[in-house]
Amino acid sequence: MKIAVIAEIAPAKAFVPVLEKLNAEIIGLAHGREASELLKEFCSEMHFIGESRSKGAKKRSNAKIATLVFEDILSTINSLRGKKIDLLLTCGNAGDVRKGISAAKVLRIPNLHIEQDFYNPIEMIAFSDLITVPSKHYKDFLSKNYEIYNSKVIGGYPMASYVNKIELKDVNLIKSENNVNDFFLLVFGGDIKGNEIPNIIKEVEKLNETILIVPYRFETNYVKSFVKSPKIKVLEGFVDLLSLMNASSGMIYGAGMGLTIEAGVLQVPSLKLAGFHRKHASNDLAKELGIQLAEINELSEYVNNLKVPHGKWLIKDGEKSVTNIINLINNFEMQKSKSGGIKSFRKIWNARSKFRK
Repeated sequence: MKIAVIAEIAPAKAFVPVLEKLNAEIIGLAHGREASELLKEFCSEMHFIGESRSKGAKKRSNAKIATLVFEDILSTINSLRGKKIDLLLTCGNAGDVRKGISAAKVLRIPNLHIEQDFYNPIEMIAFSDLITVPSKHYKDFLSKNYEIYNSKVIGGYPMASYVNKIELKDVNLIKSENNVNDFFLLVFGGDIKGNEIPNIIKEVEKLNETILIVPYRFETNYVKSFVKSPKIKVLEGFVDLLSLMNASSGMIYGAGMGLTIEAGVLQVPSLKLAGFHRKHASNDLAKELGIQLAEINELSEYVNNLKVPHGKWLIKDGEKSVTNIINLINNFEMQKSKSGGIKSFRKIWNARSKFRK
């Protein structure tokens, strides 16, 4: 069996525990250097099909975005063409899913998609042959709201298995490398907008604490331009985020499912910014874990009273989900069923439209 995997960094972490146990030849398609580093160990060949694009306050035009996406889809098609791929694996709701499933449709490659953001999925999952969900609640949500009926419950999040097994750097080494003692971590992910960053930094400066900022999806210099306090440091380039989380006194983050799973498994006291995705599966999970959700202007009120998430259950469920995914892959022809198609595509597209304003 020959399987292709396409992923950005967070989905790559979900794939690793699956790929470790699969008896198949794997071709990797990486969106970003960090994803490539994670996947290459398991792949007979790697292809680079795009880079995560840092953001500032100014949004790109729709025409520019469409051009970049089209170029990445062509790159994905060229990487897969003629490889005799039996199955393409995708995960999450980032742009790599759109590119991967689009290429799979053109090349008539079957697709198994691991969904984690059920309220705001990528519209192309409407054409997946099989979709996995962690619980019956989300299976029912997909069928009721998007008329997607080809989903299977896997009982957890495979990424939790990866996080639980990762080797973390020594806490004192992390502090020494960053020239800090106790510190809080602030992570800017995909659930905040560029024009919100000045207010977030203004709020954390009120804490008068040492804070390390990971810009992640935003340009480092853009974030730095709003920092006034000498106690706040903006990190540059690739960082060992899990080790930083583990060494911190607590984390503030404006991101989705990946960081929420990581905070839960590592039991990092955390505060999740509510973000512009008001209904989000990561918000559901944060509440289950006991992670505080807050508006930007409430941030300084909650940080000194963060609670340790109760996330050990994620590990057991994560292991179960890995086993279930492997069984679905090995029995794909029997498990796949009719996709939602164009009707489901339109429903998801319309639901996502409010986030494009």
